Amino acid sequence: MYQLITANRNYSSWSLRPWVLMKALDIAFEDHIEPFTSPINYDEFRSFSPTGQVPVLLDEGRTVHDSLGIALYLADRHDGVWPTDADARAWAQCAACEMHSGFSALRNDCTMNVGVRVRPKPMSDALRANVARVRELFEEGLGRFGGPWLAGDAFTAVDAFFAPVAFRIRTYGLDVGAGQAWVDAMLAHPAMLEWERQALAESWREESHEAELAAAGVITADYRTA
Repeated sequence: MYQLITANRNYSSWSLRPWVLMKALDIAFEDHIEPFTSPINYDEFRSFSPTGQVPVLLDEGRTVHDSLGIALYLADRHDGVWPTDADARAWAQCAACEMHSGFSALRNDCTMNVGVRVRPKPMSDALRANVARVRELFEEGLGRFGGPWLAGDAFTAVDAFFAPVAFRIRTYGLDVGAGQAWVDAMLAHPAMLEWERQALAESWREESHEAELAAAGVITADYRTA
């Protein structure tokens, strides 16, 4: 059986991607959490990850690292990772890669923390452009392929790659227009609800991640276990 190594549910957006994809597609795996204990966990994580980062998938002696690398590895072995329709598949792969390599302002200014709600500080031009592009992608995918998922009627890797964005949109109250329909569907997905339950139950805190959250704006609600 696969072993998927991830980190804290509240913080680890990269971990969420393969985790929610495998859950949604009923790909069985052993779930192993290695929590963030400091701003940089390279030395500790190097014991199982060549990059010193999570997520990592272990399979038959292979170590598959990086969320996109894991998605590609799974796509070679399981149906449903990408859409079957050629147009939808091409769009989904481009959108997932764009999410994987871009949106730095969204990542930095709206750090992921599942269990809180934040009144954000005024948006930078870069963040405003990122949010506008997210809205454009969501509305394009839903409009072209009919929803309720970004590339059609089936949950695929492109939904998994934007899963952390769904939490960010809720946390910071970001406006994604008609794309909110996908956000609502995503947040109601059983796999996302399971991840959220685990996030709210986490009792540990990591100082640098909490500092990033405080810098992002004013915390208006905190639903995490004290």
